[in-house]
Amino acid sequence: MTETRLRTWTHSIGYGLATLFIFAMALQNLRYGFYDLFYLATGMAFLTLAGAVYTFICRRQQLSAPGHLILLCGLNSGLLAAFLTLETTAISHWAMPLLVLNLLILPLRQGVALSTILLVPMSVGLFVQQTPTDALLAVSGLVILLVLAALYIWQYDHMAQSAEDLAITDPVTGAHNARFLDETLQKEISRAIATGHPLSVINLTIDYADEAADLHGKAGVQTLFCDMTQHLFGVIRAGDTLYTLNNAEFFLILPFTPEEGVRVIAERIRRTIAEHQWPVIGTATVSLGCTTRGTGDTRTDTLRKRARLAMEEARRRRTDSVWFSPGETIQT
Repeated sequence: MTETRLRTWTHSIGYGLATLFIFAMALQNLRYGFYDLFYLATGMAFLTLAGAVYTFICRRQQLSAPGHLILLCGLNSGLLAAFLTLETTAISHWAMPLLVLNLLILPLRQGVALSTILLVPMSVGLFVQQTPTDALLAVSGLVILLVLAALYIWQYDHMAQSAEDLAITDPVTGAHNARFLDETLQKEISRAIATGHPLSVINLTIDYADEAADLHGKAGVQTLFCDMTQHLFGVIRAGDTLYTLNNAEFFLILPFTPEEGVRVIAERIRRTIAEHQWPVIGTATVSLGCTTRGTGDTRTDTLRKRARLAMEEARRRRTDSVWFSPGETIQT
């Protein structure tokens, strides 16, 4: 299940349970003749129901849907206004599901901020309207609930981020893996099309990797691969991204880099690797194929294929070399 789909289900369930809970409170207040509280609970139930509908409509954009903040601000503002104007402190208990809903729906910082804005004036009102002991018990319960919910959401976010990092990162080298390559490259292509800035890529492979494995063993080649990854991290610029494709191949995305720029960068990479003394292996060389986005390059596969063909051409001509394959010239 993707993160977007998981959040859609979570938001829908959260809004649905809140709607049922608040509507039950509305019926209970109607039963005992508390019409002001009935109207308040009914209005809040309609807002939470609207949140469930909004979640369904924007189910593909749940990671960045701004309407949740507007809906929850309305819920929190309505409850706080009712607490300050109606002569009853029982409404303070209504804040409990709302605090949980804030943290469940919104990003953690926004949820904590909105919950604090609700909790602080409500706490002051409780101490004014109730005895210190009763007010302290009520406020303590709300604060404990907020802290526990915030800690749970923080733990979930931390675990989700760790899982995402493991999914897109090579655990041995620390570079991004091939799974993350197409997603990032497509974003960079879209940005290059929108801004008109150049975009270049490099496909790099270690020469004679199979022969090195026969001579030094797979462990020796693996050590070379890890050391070369760290070396490339030190060579590329800020904003460039490095990906490992297999035990002997790398891919680099170079945003805002024209043809002359990628030629210089590729040659610098080739030269620094050839001049470096590597543990176990000693000397090593690489072949690099590079290209720049052309007018017709709107998909990742065209750029990746052209870069790979350029790399194979560099190896065919001679190892320890760079070959540039031009794309269709962009008309400006």
